[in-house]
Amino acid sequence: MPEVSTPVPRRRLCQNRHVLKLFFDCRYTRTQVHDGISRFTASLVEAAAEQADVTMLISDPEQLNLLPDLAHLQISSPTSAREPWVARQINPHRPDVVFSPMQTMGGRGRNYPLILTLHDLIYYAHRTPPQDLPALVRLGWRAYHLSYLPQRLVLNQADAVATVSETTRGLIREHRLTRRPVELISNAPPSVQRPRDPAEAPRRELIYMGSFMGYKNVESVIAGLNRLPGYTLHLCSPIQAPREAQLRALARDPEQLVFHHGISDADYRALLRGGSALVTLSAAEGYGLPVVEAMAHGTPVVLSDLPIFHEIGGAAVAEAGAQVVPGNDPEAFARAVRRLEEPGTFARASRAARDRSLEFAWSDSAAALVDLGERLASHGQAARKS
Repeated sequence: MPEVSTPVPRRRLCQNRHVLKLFFDCRYTRTQVHDGISRFTASLVEAAAEQADVTMLISDPEQLNLLPDLAHLQISSPTSAREPWVARQINPHRPDVVFSPMQTMGGRGRNYPLILTLHDLIYYAHRTPPQDLPALVRLGWRAYHLSYLPQRLVLNQADAVATVSETTRGLIREHRLTRRPVELISNAPPSVQRPRDPAEAPRRELIYMGSFMGYKNVESVIAGLNRLPGYTLHLCSPIQAPREAQLRALARDPEQLVFHHGISDADYRALLRGGSALVTLSAAEGYGLPVVEAMAHGTPVVLSDLPIFHEIGGAAVAEAGAQVVPGNDPEAFARAVRRLEEPGTFARASRAARDRSLEFAWSDSAAALVDLGERLASHGQAARKS
């Protein structure tokens, strides 16, 4: 039997109207250190709880380490054989709507509206799955991405589809992945009340936050680092030993590489507030949450020349707060980093990055989610009455 916990609410919701009863799938939250989906989940669910009556769906109590103190319901794992019929565990609790930050949540037999999220279409071009998944799941991953048909079937079981960027929304429409409405529920940075001082000279440190899968193109970042003596590259995410050895072998001076194997939020903030730039030369992204996180602190970014990075960077690209370079041009990458050695250039880039980041907010994303949930819930109630 699923376990439910209901702590005292930390928010005051309007008592004069129906408050949306939103169940939020948090089963992809990590237990110790966030990855992108995990951070998206934790940030959005906390903001949504200010605007709706939220219950978090978890599969492991350890996930609560990285989640806000909200009501939660423990159900089966999203990789369980029970997943297609997970609605059987949720239906008795009568949610107004269920939101999943992934597109894989089962929906058979549900009696509630369901919102699924598609962050990107990366794995149609780069089919290698994460190596920490079970072998059977990796095999299914590859098969799933051989054509768009499975994706269409999954997305069309929902009542609406969410995505995190206009770039991905355009791709969803281009490939006709769903007949459902596609709503924008964007990523956003954490609130940073006091960004770094743009006039303060940065340390010659570069920061990389992300996975080490092939499409992330970390190899090109290291090739650029080889042209930047005196710089250190901090690689913040967990990494398996064989992959770390591969990357170390690419560096002319391995001492320039610092592998953190996962990093605390406090240590990550310290890197962002002192380093020259956050860097990524990824070959594909659905959004790039570390990019806006860095910009929120006033930290410039050096990025591969992708449509999504132009979308996120916005005016900061034109004002050099976000520099975009060809992803496979290490020399162009090194030149972009060296430009930031000029105090005036760094200060302008820092201010432009910070200004752009203020155009994104989790409260706005939560408002978009709650508005969509209320529309779906109202439609469902009207349908049941007719």
